[in-house]
Amino acid sequence: MKKILSILVTLFVMGSTTFAQQQDAKAPAKQEKAAKTKKNGTPDMRNKDNKEAAKPAQHLKKDGTPDMRYKENKKAAAKSPAEADKAKAEKAAPKRSPAEADKAKTEKKAADKIKK
Repeated sequence: MKKILSILVTLFVMGSTTFAQQQDAKAPAKQEKAAKTKKNGTPDMRNKDNKEAAKPAQHLKKDGTPDMRYKENKKAAAKSPAEADKAKAEKAAPKRSPAEADKAKTEKKAADKIKK
């Protein structure tokens, strides 16, 4: 009787350990996704994918305008021929001196006051 009982116990222990060693194929995918973010939910910058996603599309100056020293900003600023002709016409027009501009502003303000 002891021999039968000991054989059954050993079979039960061996059977339970074989089931315990099987792993799900889905588990590593979850760990991989969790490794891309920190515990607080922010992207982990040690990961190459997160570094590339954080790079800006354009290089900007401190005032927010595109920096024309960079190639991608020059391509984005390329104008169509119609826009280029319009820009040339604006440059060719005579510009006012600062004194004339101030005088025009004061005249406009006076005209606005009269209308009111």
